[in-house]
Amino acid sequence: MSSRSPARLLDLAKQSLLQNEALAVASLESLPAQLFLPLFLEAVAGRHSETLKAMVRAWPFSHLALGALMKAQQPQQDILKAALDGLDDLLAHKIRPRRWKLQVLDLRLNANTNFWDVAPRTWDWSSVRSLEEPEAAQPKTKRPKVDDSRKEEKELLAPVQVLLEDFCLQKATPDEFLTFLMKRVKQGKGLPQLCCRKLEFLDMSLGHIQKILRMVQLDCVQEVELNGHWDLLTLASFAPHLSQMVNVSRLRVSHIRTISFIPWAAEGVDKLLSQFSAQLLSLHQLQELHLDSVFFLEGRLDQVLRCLKSPLVTLSLTNCLLLESDLTHLASCLNTSHLRYLNLSEVNMMALSPEFLQVVLERASATLHRLALDGCGIRDSQLMSILPALAHCSQLTSFSFRGNPVSVAALQSLLRHTVLLSRFRLGLFPVPLECYVGLQGTVDLGNLRRSLAELRLILQDLGRPNSVLLFSDSAWTY
Repeated sequence: MSSRSPARLLDLAKQSLLQNEALAVASLESLPAQLFLPLFLEAVAGRHSETLKAMVRAWPFSHLALGALMKAQQPQQDILKAALDGLDDLLAHKIRPRRWKLQVLDLRLNANTNFWDVAPRTWDWSSVRSLEEPEAAQPKTKRPKVDDSRKEEKELLAPVQVLLEDFCLQKATPDEFLTFLMKRVKQGKGLPQLCCRKLEFLDMSLGHIQKILRMVQLDCVQEVELNGHWDLLTLASFAPHLSQMVNVSRLRVSHIRTISFIPWAAEGVDKLLSQFSAQLLSLHQLQELHLDSVFFLEGRLDQVLRCLKSPLVTLSLTNCLLLESDLTHLASCLNTSHLRYLNLSEVNMMALSPEFLQVVLERASATLHRLALDGCGIRDSQLMSILPALAHCSQLTSFSFRGNPVSVAALQSLLRHTVLLSRFRLGLFPVPLECYVGLQGTVDLGNLRRSLAELRLILQDLGRPNSVLLFSDSAWTY
């Protein structure tokens, strides 16, 4: 018998079972576990929905990487519907079948692809088991204590965790897959909540979001992005949900306006901001905070910073109106002393003292990798005052400084203080003031060429002729 005979026998067995779905369903209790994966693949390819439903009800592994399998199948809803029907039927009976071990239904499209790629070639049971995703890969979630007298019953009724990678919804173009899945979770009597790594809501009402959050296991969420063009009142109403996302490591909030029509606006803003920032006390895993176009921080940044419970790796405050007192609080905040990325782009610093930047750079000099100060209105004197601190940022790899009105001389100094940093690779710098002419600020190409030639010479003198130097607006060079 040739070495390929087992494979031919396996193909014959699969074909025989799938030609008679009733036989396939009836034989699942006695079917060797090694045959489940190839038979499941064939059932998916042939759209044998009844076999798929039955196989989910008898699945002998703890993990089912359905998302990786659906990635190449269209329409995806047919496969998902069959799997959810099987799971729904099973959970409705509240009794775990003898062979059923399913704990995780993985709907992530890009996760655990080896489960299907490797196992069908080897048919090695030990290899199949090794491909099951360990429970430790997921965020730890709190489980209620089980009374010993009901322990056996609870084990029989243990829920299945449904994993998603990202949960991104927007009102204008709803995702068909997520819409279908939410509808099924809402309708299914036994289906559990969804567990996803990232929640992203774009231009959606709070009421709609709250309905969705009831379907999500909030302590599984690791990233949250809110861009709803809300006012601060709506954000404060959302905040209690945020406090339940105890494993969030990245939070991005953008386009939040104040409520200017309320007579007691100043006191109201303070109160509502406190309702939001107080929820940050629950986020012990928070490492990245992004606040973009939020118009309630003026004079109140300290209310947010003092609620941080762990050191930040990333802090991004962009297109926000901040006072000098806010930036002073930023410089003195202990949780910003180990930053790897700081972005203060579009924060107007034209009339502000650069002392806070000096302090921030000095404190984060051993860890800072990326710095962005685009469109801050920083002038020559302010830039020159922070250069010594910038030169001590030994880990700096990139500095984005576009849209600031500085001279050729200031840019030359900037190059000398950054290019020699051992890890520095990318500079995004503005066209110098001397290159603009007229009221319209048109770039004079002759002046620009001369400025670029001077900067190239500096790079050559510093021994870094291939360092990246980009100019904003309409001009660029290496």
